[in-house]
Amino acid sequence: MAKVLVTGCAGFIGSHTTERLLRRGDFVIGVDNFDPLFYGRETKERNLSWSREQKNFAFFEADICDGEMMAEIFDRYRPQKVVHLAALAGVVPSLERPVDYDKVNVLGTVILLELSRRYGVEMFVFASSSSVYGADTKAPFKENEPAVKPISPYGATKRMGEIIAYTFHHLHDLPITCLRFFTVYGPRQRPDLAIHKFARCIIKGEPVPIYGDGTSQRDYTYIDDIVDGIESALDRPMGYEIINLGCGEPVLLLNMVEMLEQSLGKKAKLQFLPMPKTEPPLTHADITKAQKILGYKPKVHIGEGIPRFVEWFLHELRDGREI
Repeated sequence: MAKVLVTGCAGFIGSHTTERLLRRGDFVIGVDNFDPLFYGRETKERNLSWSREQKNFAFFEADICDGEMMAEIFDRYRPQKVVHLAALAGVVPSLERPVDYDKVNVLGTVILLELSRRYGVEMFVFASSSSVYGADTKAPFKENEPAVKPISPYGATKRMGEIIAYTFHHLHDLPITCLRFFTVYGPRQRPDLAIHKFARCIIKGEPVPIYGDGTSQRDYTYIDDIVDGIESALDRPMGYEIINLGCGEPVLLLNMVEMLEQSLGKKAKLQFLPMPKTEPPLTHADITKAQKILGYKPKVHIGEGIPRFVEWFLHELRDGREI
C-alpha cells in the first residue's frame, strides 16, 4: 500500500483514478478545488461519493496554486507518489483565458514538483495531452517529435509542464512520467467534449456541430484504458519518460456520430461549421512505447466504448441529472 496524492480527484479522469487506487488498497489523498468551468459542484460531489465513503481516502478542497495549503497537505500526509491530473482543461476556453491557464497548468505544476522534491516523493505522474503535438506532426504521433508548435494556449501549457518536469528530474533525480492522453471518453466525461456534447444534442434534437467536412479523425480512448496506463506508470519509476496513452486507431468524426445515433436510437441533425484554427485534422497515438515499457494494451474499442458511455448517459438522464 502506498500513500498517493491525486490532484483533480473529483474530475472525470481523476475520480476514476482515485477509485482504482482505493480499490487496490492505496491510501489516497485527494485534492480538488471544484472549479466550475465545466462541471457544477453537484456533479463533482457525485463523482466523489463512493471515494468519500472509503476509510483509505482523505479529501481536501484546495487549489494547487495555493502553495501554503499544498505544503500543509504534503507535511501532514507525506505522500510517496503523486498523480497530477488537476488543470484548467479544454482548448477553446484557453483562447479566452490564457493567463489563467498558464497560472494553473504551469505554476500549479511547479508548486507540486517542488513539494514532491522537498518531501522525497518516489514517483510523479503528470497528465499531459495530445494537444502538445500541434497540427503539423506526422502520424502516428511519436513521443520523440519536437512538439514545439502547439496550436492552443492549453497545449502550450501542457508542453511547458513536461519541460519543467524534466528540469526537476535532471536537477533532483525526481522520477517523473508524463502521460499524453488522447481524447478520453466514457462515464463522467466532461460535458463540453465531443461524445458527451453530441449525445446531449441528439437527445434534445439540437444541431450537432461538425467542424469541417466531418472527415477529421480522433484517437478516442476509453477511460478504463487510460486508468490502466496511469496505474502502470505509477508503479514503474523510470527516471523521466514521456508516453502516449491512446487507442492507436483514429476514427472519423462522422463515424463516431453514427455510433452515437445507433446507441441512442435517434438520428442526429448535423450542422457543418468552419474548422477552427485550434482543431487539428487528425490525432493518432503511436502506443508502441506504452506497450513496451508499461505493458499497456487498450481493451475497449470504440464500438464497445460508445454503448458503455450511452448506457451511463441515459441512466443520468433517467435520474433527472444534468447532462
